[in-house]
Amino acid sequence: MRFLRTYIEISNICNLQCTFCPEVERDKKILSTDDFRKVLKQVLPYTEQICLHLMGEPLAHPEFPKILKICEEEGAVIHLTTNGTFLSKYGFDTFLKSKAIRQINFSLHSFKDNFPGQDMRPYLYDILQFSKDALTEKPELYINYRLWNLIQTTEMKNENQDIIDHVCEFFQVPVNERIDVGFKKSKNITGRLYFHFDSRFEWPNYADPDRGDKGFCHALSQQIGIHADGTVVPCCLDKEAGIPLGNVLKDSFESILGSERLTKMRDGFKKQLLTEELCRKCTYIKRFDKKPRPDAAPI
Repeated sequence: MRFLRTYIEISNICNLQCTFCPEVERDKKILSTDDFRKVLKQVLPYTEQICLHLMGEPLAHPEFPKILKICEEEGAVIHLTTNGTFLSKYGFDTFLKSKAIRQINFSLHSFKDNFPGQDMRPYLYDILQFSKDALTEKPELYINYRLWNLIQTTEMKNENQDIIDHVCEFFQVPVNERIDVGFKKSKNITGRLYFHFDSRFEWPNYADPDRGDKGFCHALSQQIGIHADGTVVPCCLDKEAGIPLGNVLKDSFESILGSERLTKMRDGFKKQLLTEELCRKCTYIKRFDKKPRPDAAPI
């Protein structure tokens, strides 16, 4: 068994509170660097990529540079997702000189959601300047500007237009403004720098209506998640550990992967069968109804 990506939540604490990202109900938790190394060493044989979040802002971890150092020492390939507000705190070189980071996703939709009416140019400038430096100093680095706030799957303008305009003006490039996220989510800006669009989605909740037991999901085949307290969950949308599969700080990751509950879930997905109640209430699964795509899972 090998996953495309494993989400290791190094902290469930965020400095922002976005409308599209529900507040964490679990106890606030920061994964210690010692425990992070312990978790990382266990999961690396089973995954291609490590994402340093599930909930929370990874750069809010008080020892984030040490987390990156551990990733380098253990040979991990990191996909980092951040709101970008701590970028200048650590300095661009922290990220540009890291041998572990392969991709950085900046959630640009987070600023206007938290600071409506405020001038976003100072916030954007840091991210744009970092990206410009990366294009020359680390051209192999993939950078995504996430705009995951579309109401319609073919919408691109409206509240995102000023962001798009600022980016295009900074890099002096035009971008085709037609988008259909059901067909293609990314638009290249220059080099390995992209806009990444998606429509809003709802986080599954046990209070939601049941959708039935038929459906497919990439959980436990493409991805798996680990909360900051070590709890293993099937996917990055299980924000409250509604489906706890074990605890990697107490039991081995290998034994958890062989557990009865996990095996039943994984085998169920292969048969288009949803064995867990939370999965039967998840609306994100509808995105896989037509045809499963490897890139359809949240990144």
